[in-house]
Amino acid sequence: MEPIHLEEKIKFNKEHFIPNILYASPKVKMPLICMEPGQEIPSHGGHSVGIFYVKEGKGIFTLDNQKIDMEKGTVVIAPEGASRGMKCVERMVVLAMSAG
Repeated sequence: MEPIHLEEKIKFNKEHFIPNILYASPKVKMPLICMEPGQEIPSHGGHSVGIFYVKEGKGIFTLDNQKIDMEKGTVVIAPEGASRGMKCVERMVVLAMSAG
């Protein structure tokens, strides 16, 4: 597999967030999520462990009923079974991975 250059994969859309799938297998999925301010991923149940690394921007992550501020360099880990969602405050790029 060739290396992935994240800067080349960043794409934004004013209408809705873009989940650019960088890798997928039966057990692992890795999207690069690009969001404009106000865009959100509604809170939803997670059947696997989710890891979210903020490459740039700011947002709010919802983990079950907890609100977590996200900014460049933040890593949020959502355990298996925990609900998760996020809302963009400042144009945001998040590298995510689900495993399990």
